[in-house]
Amino acid sequence: MDERILIRPYAPSDAAATIEIFLRAIREVSSKDYLPAQIEAWAQVEDRSLWAARRISRPAWIAEIEGKPAGFSDLTSDGCLDMMFVHPEFQGLGIASGLLSRVEEEALKLGFSRIYTEASRTARPFFERRGFRLITKQIVEKRGQSLENFLMEKLYG
Repeated sequence: MDERILIRPYAPSDAAATIEIFLRAIREVSSKDYLPAQIEAWAQVEDRSLWAARRISRPAWIAEIEGKPAGFSDLTSDGCLDMMFVHPEFQGLGIASGLLSRVEEEALKLGFSRIYTEASRTARPFFERRGFRLITKQIVEKRGQSLENFLMEKLYG
């Protein structure tokens, strides 16, 4: 991992930065794996206060490079790595790997024997390289569009 990457706990003041990362990652990175109508349906945050409340309600982290938000991730109380997105300008620097390591540290600290995620087509190869196994392919509905993703898990212990 790039030594310039700092991974720190999410703070309430990070909401706008995480929304920007989420939207740009989908529109600029995942757009190679999904149709334009699917991207438009997925890349929306209708309630910013609900977004902020979800991030602060669980362990969540921000990755920064030289003080700039570069990615984020979180972990729910049942072991779901719910969100992990990296800003398009910071792809390929090890940010997702660093965030995943931090999520795994937390999961082990909390005594989880597994973590799982619903990986996009874009993210699936990353998770496979890091020891996650495919459970099933899923079709999820977002604002009238069907999007394929993959339920994946990683077991510990």
